[in-house]
Amino acid sequence: MDNEVSAGNGSTVVVGRLALGITLLAFGLGTTGVIDGVATSDAVSVAHYVGGVALFLVGLVAFRGGDGVSGTGFVALGALWFTWAAGGHSSADAAGLFLLLFALVALTLTLAGGDGLGQVMYGLLFLAMVVLAVAAFADSSALAKAGGWVAVVSGAVAWYAATAALAHWPTALSGRAAGRGVTATG
Repeated sequence: MDNEVSAGNGSTVVVGRLALGITLLAFGLGTTGVIDGVATSDAVSVAHYVGGVALFLVGLVAFRGGDGVSGTGFVALGALWFTWAAGGHSSADAAGLFLLLFALVALTLTLAGGDGLGQVMYGLLFLAMVVLAVAAFADSSALAKAGGWVAVVSGAVAWYAATAALAHWPTALSGRAAGRGVTATG
């Protein structure tokens, strides 16, 4: 396992992942309804300022530092969180469409490569947004809760990735093809 930040400028990646992780945790926990009296609407301020403004600014700093992948990801996600927090979805179908567009950005970031934790984080974000979009189209509270839990897991992965980089915990996923004792020759 690798103990270094493996993609982009270390500090912008860490700050961006912390902002994304906190936003996803607040949004996801609110969506699940697991905490009495906390709803998705309670995540609006976090999404607006941390997920929107802060993440967008971190993306601009990443661009300035030459990290196009993190810059693109953080700017796009910051703009989407800011838009979500501003609200104004006129219908459940409009909300579902917005979440599908959010999912497409997450899919692009997943496929862009980078380190393993980043791909897992973005892949889970993609899955969360797809499930939440389907929940909006189908008006399904059970699917919405499931999507919220996937968002929580994505947020936890983002938080771990940022914290691990600062605390020098492992940040690379194991590249082993099989169990112990298996080696490649050549």
